[in-house]
Formats: sequence, structure tokens, C-alpha cells
Amino acid sequence: MTPTSAETFSHDTVLLHETVAALQVADGVYVDGTFGRGGHSRLLLEQLGPTGQLVVVDKDPQAIAAAHELAEQDARVSVCHVSFADLKTQLQQRDLAGRVNGILLDLGVSSPQLDDASRGFSFRADGPLDMRMDPTSGVSAAQWLMHVGEADLANVLFRYGDERYSRRIARAIVRARGEAPITTTLQLADIVSKAHPAWERHKHPATRSFQAIRIHINAELADLEALLADCVELLAPGGRLAVITFHSLEDRLVKQFIREQEQGPELPPGLPILEAEIPRTMKKVGKPIKASAAEVQGNIRSRSATLRVAEKL
Repeated sequence: MTPTSAETFSHDTVLLHETVAALQVADGVYVDGTFGRGGHSRLLLEQLGPTGQLVVVDKDPQAIAAAHELAEQDARVSVCHVSFADLKTQLQQRDLAGRVNGILLDLGVSSPQLDDASRGFSFRADGPLDMRMDPTSGVSAAQWLMHVGEADLANVLFRYGDERYSRRIARAIVRARGEAPITTTLQLADIVSKAHPAWERHKHPATRSFQAIRIHINAELADLEALLADCVELLAPGGRLAVITFHSLEDRLVKQFIREQEQGPELPPGLPILEAEIPRTMKKVGKPIKASAAEVQGNIRSRSATLRVAEKL
């Protein structure tokens, strides 16, 4: 039987105290753009003043079920079942745009999503090949693999998974689907494994392909780019953005965004303008933060996490 409870699968919140501390929580407006099971939100609420507001956002219906339970217990919480790419619209409707004191993003796939075989994110147990963070919308990975062109598939595997053998794997997938539909996680993992000529030590040969397909199916990088483009407008002066990334593609986007906001727009050479007059919008706060050795020992999934923080000027 497929588990339906929001609490069936546990989740160890990554960089919990470091992230909430970086937001400098007071009596203001905060956004948890990736609620998950609410680890960051619950600690944030402990520090939030009595008149503060916390807007929690998630694509996943199971995460939203947990968010509604929290909202029933705490009137400061409001819930949005959307992608964080749509955060601007949600905050405008609440008259909160430009008044937000902190935005938190914990990117990637959550432990409950990975551990639930019925979601189709992992090859550790067999399940339907879905991979959607919101199973109620869009196309599943199985549906996409039925019709995607070989060249487009290879490009996704290379771009989002950094898969050296993307063409070879794409060819194998297209050949296999011609014999039978690819509908389960272990079926896809087996096809990729057999096509992969150079298995990495301590890494399943399908790891990169599964990551790439998941990122594509959920438009993860496009959603991140959309939120970053809006966050300066959404934050109040002094408001902070805290983003936890888990792979280089996400981290590069966040790092470049913060750098661009710090440097300001590119100006024509020789323009008579003082350094202090350059219109900069944000500044980075401290250095990137990684999980401690103790956290990694207790939660191996935290080993690739990187926290970056910026503040609106």
C-alpha cells in the first residue's frame, strides 16, 4: 500500500541552525520557499516575533499537507502550493512584496521524496518512474522518455548530469524503449548501467542520469533562475537570502547571481561615476558554509550541501 501520511518518511534538515541563524530572524516577514517537512520553518518560528509572518511554499502535495498541519497550530503561517518560481505573485497578492526580511531555499530533492519508492526519484528500490515533485501536474519521467528525441535526451544528461557518456546512454534508452516502455526506476537504472562503460567508484552508474532527468522534469534550474530574478524586488532593505544547494549547477547560479548583484550593472568604460555611486543591490554575507563533519556523519546527504547568504542593500 502506498504511504499517504505526511509523516511516513522522515527528513533530516540540512544546515538547520546555520541557515536560520543567517536569516537573523526577528519580528518580520519570512519565506520558506522549500518547506519539505518543515525543519527550517519550525526553528524559524521559535525565533519569530508574535506579530511576524511565515509564508511556506512547496510543489509537493505531501509537503503541503504537513505545512497545513503546522498552519493549524500557528496562525503566523500561511501556505502556498506552488513552485517558488511563483513566489512574486503570491507575495504581491498578500501585499508583502518588498517587505520580506528573509527568504530561505533548501534546493533539490528531499529525503521523504527519495525514500518513497512510489515517487520514482531513486533506483535503490523499484517504483514507478515518475520523479515529479508535484505528481498532480506536468509529465512524468516515464512519459517524457517515451517521446523525447535521442539528441535532446543526450543534451539533458550532459547538461544537468555532467554525464560524459550521455550520447551512449541516450542511444541505449531509445533502443530499449523501442522494445518495451520504460516505466520503473530499476528498469531505467539497469539500462543506464549496462550502457555505461566506466563506473565511478562508490557511485551507482545511473546517479548522474537520474539527477539530470529529475532536474529537467521539474524545471529546477529554471525555477531557481526565476526566483533569483525576483528576490531583490521582494526583499526589504537589509533582508536576507539564504540558499542551500546540493550540486554545482545550482551553486554556480546562486554564486553568479550574488556576484552580479554585488558588482552592479556593467557600465561603459570611462563613465564619470564614483565607486560609491554604482547601483549595487546586494552584498554577500560571509563565506559559503558546508555541513560539519558531525552532521555529515549523522546525515550523509548533507555532505554536498553548500549554504550561501546575501543581504539586500
